[in-house]
Amino acid sequence: MSTHSITVAGVAVDTRHFIGGERVASTETFTDVSPIDGSTLGEISRGTAMEAAAAVAAAKAAFPGWAATPRAERARILHAIADGVDKRLEELAIVETTDNGALLRSHRRGVMPRVAHNFRFFADWLLTLGHEDFDTRGHTNHVSWDPAGPCVLITPWNAPLMLATWKIAPALAAGNTVILKPAEWTPLTASLLADIATEAGLPAGVLNVVQGYGSEIGDALTSHPDVRRISFTGSVPTAQHIAASAAANLTPLSLELGGKSPLLVFADADLDLAVDLAVEQYDNAGQVCLAATRILVEESIAEEFTRRFVEKAQQLKQGDPRDEATDIGPNIHPRQLEKIDGFVQRALAAGARAVIGGHRNEGQYYAPTLLTDVAQDSEIVQEEVFGPVLTLQTFTTEQEAVRLANGTRFGLAATVATGDRARAERVTAQLVAGTVWVNCFFVRDLQAPFGGSRQSGVGREGGTWSFDFYCDLKNTVTAPKGWKDHG
Repeated sequence: MSTHSITVAGVAVDTRHFIGGERVASTETFTDVSPIDGSTLGEISRGTAMEAAAAVAAAKAAFPGWAATPRAERARILHAIADGVDKRLEELAIVETTDNGALLRSHRRGVMPRVAHNFRFFADWLLTLGHEDFDTRGHTNHVSWDPAGPCVLITPWNAPLMLATWKIAPALAAGNTVILKPAEWTPLTASLLADIATEAGLPAGVLNVVQGYGSEIGDALTSHPDVRRISFTGSVPTAQHIAASAAANLTPLSLELGGKSPLLVFADADLDLAVDLAVEQYDNAGQVCLAATRILVEESIAEEFTRRFVEKAQQLKQGDPRDEATDIGPNIHPRQLEKIDGFVQRALAAGARAVIGGHRNEGQYYAPTLLTDVAQDSEIVQEEVFGPVLTLQTFTTEQEAVRLANGTRFGLAATVATGDRARAERVTAQLVAGTVWVNCFFVRDLQAPFGGSRQSGVGREGGTWSFDFYCDLKNTVTAPKGWKDHG
């Protein structure tokens, strides 16, 4: 085994960067640790401005050739990458679970199939992309979708490969080259993807993967004058830093940021369905940006809703995510666990009541928590916790429900439980959110626009919106006169 390779659950993973089609080691490393049991997985090459510059140079050099590659051939290679993901699905699933602690059964059945679907969807969408020409006083307008250039993609740790490929697939489909910077807490499946892409025939330099910390490598990437697009998923403070870094070059940004989404439960809702939706917010140990962490319940049913919620939530099994019976795994890192517990303990000290949970469990596991008696302007209601912590507030009127739902600086998503279609239409029209679910949760179609309002983000991706971002749109206006006949 190479000194630059580690074995994770029987799968060999290269720990070096992937730049210009070659593996590149750094002199410094950082330690990757599994949240499941705190075990060390290996030492990962720790990039600096030097590796960042090399990756951008490789992407810039590869861009003309990839941009000129016919759409059908680009689509064929993306389908081949998807086939490679399917072939190695079990390996990707177990490595990702070991690295970030999410449920193995979810990776097998939902997440990794979605990774493959990301490539297939955008490959197929590319082949249908275009606008009809239109006429202006006899002049022909023709819109073309030109590749923008090297793209820096910075991705989070809660769904590492799925969220990375949600960005990589449309960027590559559009004819751009990519520099991927995965989260330092979960770098492993990005390395495996580089191998899969190479085996699928992706030319050298079209996909580059650099690992490390934001202050050491991220700044060098986001401030680079040869970078044409930056897409980031993560926290508001980091996004503000990236935006400042990109400002000097006016590099276009797509930012998918935090959330503090509401679940509005009206008295006319199917109560069992509403409880199921609420308990589902503990998915991935609460580490889901879209999670409806603020449960708003009509006062007349609040007592019964809470009783049923507690009964169902107490049935959840927390433990090793590799166990098929486990419902909630660990939180990603000791630092994140401290952050979660800090939020909860400050809320309890301020007068909140823990209906369930409110404490750590052994290891990196936090007990599923529901807090009541919380004020709308309190920290626990206003700030993203990113852990298995929900709050419950009550309302008496539809107007109050909407006011509470919109009463944060975020606007990523919202969920509404009601049996009244007219009410659903009234309420959803007033909610400030990029995505609203009615009597369902987490139903996502890649052709739909995705993104947040307010401080939950800038821009939209998905379907044609992804190509709007990853392309430079050009309109060519041609006059009907001035042509010479050359026979």
